[in-house]
Amino acid sequence: MLSRVADSVFWMARYMERTNGTLRILRTNYISSQDEVKDFSWKTLLRNYSDAPAEQIKAIGNQSVKVLEHLLLDKNNGASVFNNITRARENARAVQDHITKEVWQCLNDYYHLIRDVNIHQQVKTGDPVTALDSLIYHGMLYHGTVDITMARGEGFNYLNIGKFLERAILSADMLNIKLTELEYNFKQPVEATALRYLLYSLSGYEFYLKTYRGNFQADLVLQQIIYNDSFPHSVAYCLKQLFRYFERLETESLPESYKELEFLIGRAMNDVKYSTINTDDGENLKKFLQETRQELFGIAAAFNQYYFGNS
Repeated sequence: MLSRVADSVFWMARYMERTNGTLRILRTNYISSQDEVKDFSWKTLLRNYSDAPAEQIKAIGNQSVKVLEHLLLDKNNGASVFNNITRARENARAVQDHITKEVWQCLNDYYHLIRDVNIHQQVKTGDPVTALDSLIYHGMLYHGTVDITMARGEGFNYLNIGKFLERAILSADMLNIKLTELEYNFKQPVEATALRYLLYSLSGYEFYLKTYRGNFQADLVLQQIIYNDSFPHSVAYCLKQLFRYFERLETESLPESYKELEFLIGRAMNDVKYSTINTDDGENLKKFLQETRQELFGIAAAFNQYYFGNS
């Protein structure tokens, strides 16, 4: 497979996974904003999912509808859902010969959905949750279409590498966002509501109930999101799947390129697997998440250099 094609498939998957994660955390935060009695602030989320200047973030930080418009629909926000879907579609269009017509049609429909006047009206003046649910549902349709139509070849491997790399980054980021809101302070008991909203954002609430019988404790939530390799959004699970699909590239890879990525992914897996974190040491937990995020971006940069031919 040409490096240009692999690059486009990889980024198509990353943008789609980023879209899914952003939609879910926006939905959760919007519902949370409606439940809060006092002022609800979106500032932590805006710092992660907006490239707007600080003055604009400050101006809309407590206005839920304005924030949704900015993070969902604003073409001038490089990190908006609109732009992520548009970029995914552009990458898909560039490699139509390497994806199925069903995947292309699904992405094309998604692009037209995010531009639909009804979606915009629901976000601005109607029921934003309905708009978010429609977009999330179509994202699930995309993932199902990929799963049942794509051949299990080289393109499918790059697609899943992009998906699980992005998902690991999103899980680390969402955990950091919530813990930043809590100021990484576990000396006071963390409210169960805050933990539930974090799990909702990662599609992990039902999993938690079945695994831990609804006993909401911060250390158990951290255990699930970081280490539980049965949870499809945990950092450990994502790294395991990333390595699984990367191994399938060995026969098509230059030996030196393969060894470089094998080392980086293996090191990240071991750093997570053999780490020890606890809620008594917020600073160490914060450092761990920052280092994990840096390692994930290092893996992405190495793919860019060794497999996609970009400097």
